[in-house]
Amino acid sequence: MKSTPFTPFHIEMGAKMVPFAGFNMPVEYSGINDEHMTVRERLGVFDVSHMGEFRVSGPAALDFLQYITSNDVSALRNGKVQYSCFPNGRGGIVDDLLVYRFSEEEYLLVVNAANIEKDWNWCVSHAAKFGIEPGKDLVNISDQTAQLAVQGPLALKAMQKLTLEKIEDMEYYTFKTIEFAGIRNVIFSTTGYTGSGGCEIYVRNEDGPQLWRSVFEAGKEYGIKPAGLGARDTLRLEMGFCLYGNDINDTTSPIEAGLAWITRFTDYKNFIDKELLLKQKNEGTTRRLKGFIMAERAIPRQHYEVVNADGKVIGEVTSGTMSPVLKQGIGMAYLPPDYWKSGSEIFIRIRNKDTKAVVTSLPFYKQG
Repeated sequence: MKSTPFTPFHIEMGAKMVPFAGFNMPVEYSGINDEHMTVRERLGVFDVSHMGEFRVSGPAALDFLQYITSNDVSALRNGKVQYSCFPNGRGGIVDDLLVYRFSEEEYLLVVNAANIEKDWNWCVSHAAKFGIEPGKDLVNISDQTAQLAVQGPLALKAMQKLTLEKIEDMEYYTFKTIEFAGIRNVIFSTTGYTGSGGCEIYVRNEDGPQLWRSVFEAGKEYGIKPAGLGARDTLRLEMGFCLYGNDINDTTSPIEAGLAWITRFTDYKNFIDKELLLKQKNEGTTRRLKGFIMAERAIPRQHYEVVNADGKVIGEVTSGTMSPVLKQGIGMAYLPPDYWKSGSEIFIRIRNKDTKAVVTSLPFYKQG
């Protein structure tokens, strides 16, 4: 099992450690609810060094990325980040990812921890047709890269103390390469997976300990706390953000998953599954990922059956939890068209009891 440069700090601070995607990762420290509310109200720190990073460069980089990803990479300017996915050639999703543009010929792909090998093999399998050479134009730097996500409304204010570059007013989904906490060539981005603002900080593994200590020192006066995978999951679910393996996978299309907005159908962009996905967009699908809130006190969990008023199974919960902010059970499920409208009544089968829930628009948590 792999460790990250921050593993000794997690253990020292009393984190409950669990195996995750081949890594020894902290699932919680002070408790999921406490960590969740710390991020919503102040700032929390997540070790996300388990994520994968691939560098793509050269004159064919843009054409290659336009083909293997669903979003329009040509719309990016330098310093912008884009959410996208790899269509799998069968209408499903290999993975969802972030695309960072440094220049027209240099990009960084950030992929999910559990899919690093799968994604790498997928990229390599399509590289040759664009003259992209693995190891030269396509490089897997996952094992050399550490990453912290500092999330919450006070995150940028606290992190501003560690750099002379102006970062407090950075737009959502942008990045800069800066000197940060005395470390050179740090990638500092503002994408976020919590819905409460903040940043991601990428450094070389050897700079990890210095980064960790500096971040916690800078955030001390603002009540900074470490946070684990548990709070990361409840925070993203309150925002209705998809988690690969739960809400999207090799059998779900981006159109079904409500990700039509990252699936760009333009004349100049030919990408994997373009015709199939365009047909789905124009003709509709038989199911769609929808959010729901429990009408009774109950917690929905992944794989629980969703039924209608007659007890007929109409879907399955993909993600579910008790929302720390709303104090209600929330979840997502793929549902047939009759149940897409907000306010539609459904039932979640929990321990053989059909418990009422109501379909609602996303996100569940609306800031302010």
